Amino acid sequence: VLITLYVADRLVDLVGQCTQTAQPPRKPDHTPAPCGVRGADQVSTLRAGRLAKGPAQVRAHAVGQVVVLGVAGPLSDVIEELDRAIQLALADGPRGVVCDLSGVLEGAEPDTLEVLAAAGRHVRNWPGTPVAMASPDPQVRHALDVAPQGGHLIVATSVLSAVSEVRRAPAPTGQWLRLAPHPTAPRASRNFVTRSLLDWGLGRVISPACLVVSELVTNYTMYAGTDIDLSIAWNLGALRLTVRDNSPSWPHQLHPDLQTHGRGLTIVTALSRAFGALPTADGGKVVWAVLEAQARLLVQPTPS
Repeated sequence: VLITLYVADRLVDLVGQCTQTAQPPRKPDHTPAPCGVRGADQVSTLRAGRLAKGPAQVRAHAVGQVVVLGVAGPLSDVIEELDRAIQLALADGPRGVVCDLSGVLEGAEPDTLEVLAAAGRHVRNWPGTPVAMASPDPQVRHALDVAPQGGHLIVATSVLSAVSEVRRAPAPTGQWLRLAPHPTAPRASRNFVTRSLLDWGLGRVISPACLVVSELVTNYTMYAGTDIDLSIAWNLGALRLTVRDNSPSWPHQLHPDLQTHGRGLTIVTALSRAFGALPTADGGKVVWAVLEAQARLLVQPTPS
């Protein structure tokens, strides 16, 4: 039975089972998806059961491990809400996200379709969580296909076909760890990342990955003051590190006079191919960084 819910107040409950195996009780983000680092005032409207303009026009339900976001009404009226709903879904790490546009009224403006296609940015930097658009309108599908960001999306004629394509996409390899806001958290995060990368044969990525995760965790133990869910995932040559907490405050640039971690988030941006943050429906956030991580190919000896 698919239970239709308002996006902002119940999405976490709905997709709480939508990740890979071996997750902690509260599941961290695993998906990627840059939206930039935004202020806490921009997250506040996501906590309620409705946005400021009235009842949500985007409703969510689950099809297995895939979150389906149903859209109703003129696309131009709901496009911002849909983008927020995509971010909320991605923050909870589902197998994939499908936007059901069958209820969208025809006649979407080109600018609106361009904004819709921009959802491809979530997949561009982190290919671990597919995002699909399902629309019976050939003009909408064509606009998504030709848009630069739209090339990263799955575009389908129906929700059924979109969900099927999402399920066929390669699933990331992932590990999770819960950390307390303690001075030992950065060291524990480095040890965790090192073990995971050695298990996956990605030893060459250990040094930059440990630097990045150490800075992320240090920033949150200093500023957030809540438990931290750390995740590491690898998919299609990309390594994603995420840190999730329950604090409404957003990432700070660490002060340059700190001797040990003074370079702060500058290190994260320098070593990562992408870096950003996602709001969560419980008022917290997920901060993520994606690094290049190609596996070393083992060359088999040629028989003589």
